[in-house]
This record gives sequence, C-alpha cells and structure tokens, in this order.
Amino acid sequence: MSVRIRLRKISTTSKGRYNFRIVVTDKRDARDGKHIEEIGHYDPSKEPVGLKIKKERYDYWVSKGAQPTNTVASLYKKLKV
Repeated sequence: MSVRIRLRKISTTSKGRYNFRIVVTDKRDARDGKHIEEIGHYDPSKEPVGLKIKKERYDYWVSKGAQPTNTVASLYKKLKV
C-alpha cells in the first residue's frame, strides 16, 4: 500500500475559497475520499494563513514511508521556518 500525505478539500468560504485538511491516505483513494488519519488543517483565506500540522505525526508517517505531495511538503517547510 502506497501512502501519501495530501490536502483534502472540506468546505468553501465566501467568494469560493476553500479550506483544507492535511490527511494521510492511500494513494489510490480519491482526494476527498476516506483517509487513514487527519494530521492538520490549512486555511489560505485567513490573514495570516491558517496552518496547523501535528509535527510528530507528520514525522512519524514520513518515517514509515509516507510521501508528502509537493504542496504539503512546501507548507511543512514554511511551518518549520
């Protein structure tokens, strides 16, 4: 089973902007389908951007072989800075 850490679209705000959850999921599942674990959230419509990732769970899943998408990896890098 190939595991990915990626964004899951959950809702819209005013003007069609979306909120996202950062989830661990099987690579073959749909973007908004079932997931293994929710490890954070991302709200790009807030100022400053609302971003929260459980670092210990992120590191755990990466150590077990989960691959973050490019977007999630860049968000995590911004969070660490």
